[in-house]
Formats: sequence, structure tokens, C-alpha cells
Amino acid sequence: MKSKIWLALLALYIVWGSTYLGIKFAIETIPPFFHASIRFFVSGLILVFWQRAAGNDLPTRSQWKSAAVIGTFLLLGGNGLVAWAEQFIPSGIAALIIGSVPMFLVIAESLRPNGVKPSWQAIVGLLIGFVGIFILVGPAEISGSDSELNPFGVAALLGACFLWAAGSIYSKTADLPKSSFMTTGAEMLMGSISLLIASLLTGELNHWDPSGVSARSIYGLLYLITIGSIIGFGSYIWLLQNAPISLVATYAYVNPIVAVLLGSWFGNEPLESRIWLATAIIIGSVMFINSRSKPLPKKEAQESLSQSVVSDP
Repeated sequence: MKSKIWLALLALYIVWGSTYLGIKFAIETIPPFFHASIRFFVSGLILVFWQRAAGNDLPTRSQWKSAAVIGTFLLLGGNGLVAWAEQFIPSGIAALIIGSVPMFLVIAESLRPNGVKPSWQAIVGLLIGFVGIFILVGPAEISGSDSELNPFGVAALLGACFLWAAGSIYSKTADLPKSSFMTTGAEMLMGSISLLIASLLTGELNHWDPSGVSARSIYGLLYLITIGSIIGFGSYIWLLQNAPISLVATYAYVNPIVAVLLGSWFGNEPLESRIWLATAIIIGSVMFINSRSKPLPKKEAQESLSQSVVSDP
């Protein structure tokens, strides 16, 4: 069993760490919001049909509404903004910024009515983490970088972090199906509709020529649908049922590192010393915050992780 757990964990590290590069390839010739709409519509359809065939009930009207809210926050506000930002920001840096989502979860939880206020240790962790983000995205003169990051891309990624956190907090009390697979499928379907609306409203399809889509973009999209969404999520759910929660949660620390390396090796993205410094600070602060959080019972922790997993790119 231990070997299976480590194989599944290794698959999760690589698969979800590689989705940022997959997005980068897909949006080279496919508009970002539109590509995400296709990805999650197909993935969601597969999950919902599979779960229905397995005997699970379809979501109720109330549950579809909850799935629409969460899908819009996580997939349009989160994944859609990541895809849009990767037009201007290296995939590895995007992964590092998104890796700070647990920091934004602490903030979102403290802002909601009757939410849990952060301890002084968590506040220290937040301050350290934001120093890491500043080193990563701050002005080139201060960060010591050879290149300046697009400020709109950075703003989109920070907005994605907060929207993911808000959607995840909302999901804790939302009316959702019992099956985590059915929940994720419903959220993907409803999120795909929001992404399509965003694609139409932003006019990204007006000058898009489908005949100009490259093979690399098609392969990237297919990879995201099959490997990134289906196999990655399947491995994650299996791990939740067979491995300690603390071990499963390590994917949040490893994925940004994998994304940075893959972006450098296959995407020709610069790998500067400041990136490694920021990586150590951001991931270290997230680990510190998590270590200072009150431990959850296993069942509650599984539900919390399962409900927020759809947010991963």
C-alpha cells in the first residue's frame, strides 16, 4: 500500500505541477477564457455522466445554484484569470503566486461573518509570505530581476488567489452533493458557462481564427482535460481515502517547484536566483501557517480539501 500511495502522490505532484505549463501551451493559439471553458465543460460532463451511471443522484436545483457560485469563483475568477495572466507572466511564477492561496484563505476566513481570526503566528506567516511575493513581483530595481513582470498579469494572479479563497470559504457551508466527484463535475459545468460568458464579453473570440490553432495548443488542452482534470483529481480522491491528510496536503508545497522547473526546462522561462528565494519564502510561510492552524478531524479535513480541489489549475 505504501508504494501505491507514493506513486499516486508522485503522479499528483507532477500532474498538477505541470498544468501551468499545459495552460501556457494551450493559450498560445486558443483564447484563455475560451480554452478554460472547453476544458471544464468536457471534464465536468465526463464526471457528471460517470457519477450518474454509478448510481449517484444529480444535483438538486439548490445544489446547482451553489455549484454555479463556486464554479464562477474558482474557475472563472481563479483558473480563468490564471490562464489570462499567463499570456504575460511565466507559468512558473504564476504557479508560485497561486501557491500562496492558503495565505488568502486565512484572510478570507477572517473577513467572513463569524469567521476565525488569525493568530499572531498566522499574521507573522502572512507578513513573511507577502515579503516573498514582493521579492517575486516587485520592481526590478528592488527585486534584482533582469526583467519587469507585467503589472496587469500580477494583479490578475493576486485577484485569482483571493477569489479562489472566497469560493473555497463559501463551499464550506454551501448545499452540495454528497459525492465529491459529482460536486466537482457540477462545479466544472457551471464554471464553464461563466468562462464562456467571459470569453464572449471580453471579445477574445472576435479576431480568433480556429484554423490557426497549433498542434501544441491542442495537445495542451487535451492534456489539461484528461491528465490534469480527470487523472489528477482521481489520484487526489484516492489519496484522500488511503493516505494521511498531512501527507496529501504536501502537493500544495511541491507543485509550485515542479511548475518552475518544467517552465524552465520546456518553456524556456528564465530561472533567476530571486525566484528560488521567493519560492523558499512563500512555501515556507504557507507551511508555517498550516502548521499553526488548529488540526481538523480527518473527515472534516477530507471534505474541506475535496471541495476546494477543483480550484487547482
